Amino acid sequence: MIYVTLAILIGLLALAVPVAAALGVLGLALSEIYSRMPLSLAMGEVAWSTSNNFLLVAIPFFVLLGEILLRSGMAERMYNALVLWMPWLPGGLMHSNVAACAMFAATSGSSVATAATIGTVAMGEIKKHGYNERLFLGTIAAGGTLGILIPPSINMIVYGVLTETSIPKLYLAGIIPGLVLAGLFSLTVLVFCLFRPEWGGKPIATSWEVRRKALPDLIPPLVIFLAVIGSIYAGWATATESAALGVLAAIGVAAWNRRLTLRMLLQAFEGTMRTTAMIMAILIAAYFLNFVITSIGLTTQVNRFITSLGLSPAQLLIVVIIFYVILGMFMETLSMMVATVPIIAPIMFQAGYDPIWFGILVILLMETAMITPPVGINLYVVQGLRPRGKIDDVIIGTLPFVVTLMLMMLVLSIFPDLALILPRAASN
Repeated sequence: MIYVTLAILIGLLALAVPVAAALGVLGLALSEIYSRMPLSLAMGEVAWSTSNNFLLVAIPFFVLLGEILLRSGMAERMYNALVLWMPWLPGGLMHSNVAACAMFAATSGSSVATAATIGTVAMGEIKKHGYNERLFLGTIAAGGTLGILIPPSINMIVYGVLTETSIPKLYLAGIIPGLVLAGLFSLTVLVFCLFRPEWGGKPIATSWEVRRKALPDLIPPLVIFLAVIGSIYAGWATATESAALGVLAAIGVAAWNRRLTLRMLLQAFEGTMRTTAMIMAILIAAYFLNFVITSIGLTTQVNRFITSLGLSPAQLLIVVIIFYVILGMFMETLSMMVATVPIIAPIMFQAGYDPIWFGILVILLMETAMITPPVGINLYVVQGLRPRGKIDDVIIGTLPFVVTLMLMMLVLSIFPDLALILPRAASN
């Protein structure tokens, strides 16, 4: 049953069938082959119960928040301000890319939106300042992945719904690992530019007076972050309500900067509807697939198989990481989470791993999947922003950051308190 499931899934993805359709067809195929009951009749109920979940209402709000930030020019001003504060480091603007991604991640819950927004603003700087193109592109693709680790995060919401884990605690757990990972990304750039100084581009001339004048452009992301995250921990809003407050804050900042127009809002709404429809199609198809594999006993078989291996907790962790790294090369991250977390998470919890800590590890694995070929979505987002060139340049440029993500997983495994110290403090 496991082999048949994998064969059908890989076959559908190899035929370039859209992810949502592939998961739905796989569910229907498994139902026809292994079930005596017409499980397809449950599709309507699954679709309704999935889309009716109150926590998932936060997804379109966070997508809309990112759209407003991009279309109002807020992200561009933030990036230009950071550029003035980073030129003293070897690698200059590449550190600005990482820092801008981290700041944008603190206002938007999407890695794709983060990579697309910062990439749109930064792409013209490569030739202008003589940077190594591959490494520069790698900082955008890898930095974009911070969008789902630094709260707020759409993927954390999905993980929380799947495992019934506190989303506010997941948000707290992602702050320190997110900042540490951003630091490691910058350290990766620093190491390469120290060994190959010509990759670091030409320094930008600036002054303390110019930097001081640019500081107000860094305030809007902080305001939105406080509106989203601060409202949760102040007890004013739930995770879903805080997303709505973030949208109101973004509209307010856009109006303050005189960039709020009917045309901009309509474009933001259209982009939000497209992205939300794609996400919800994937979620509904993946939930239906989970219903089918549970009904035909595949979940029980997988659990029994893994238990029979007699692995220690450390060995189990290594197996799970390898499994996600390989699967992440071929599957879109959101669908991979919904399809696998309900099966893998109970096994990990039974082995003694904390649900919040494991949630952060899963997010790191999803980040890795976003920049590993052939299906790493951030690779294609960054490539789509380029006027020319092959995707090979983006892939090669992100390879050092894949290693950095692996290092971050090792650090998180050795020092689990990186993720757990803030949730524990909040509980006390």
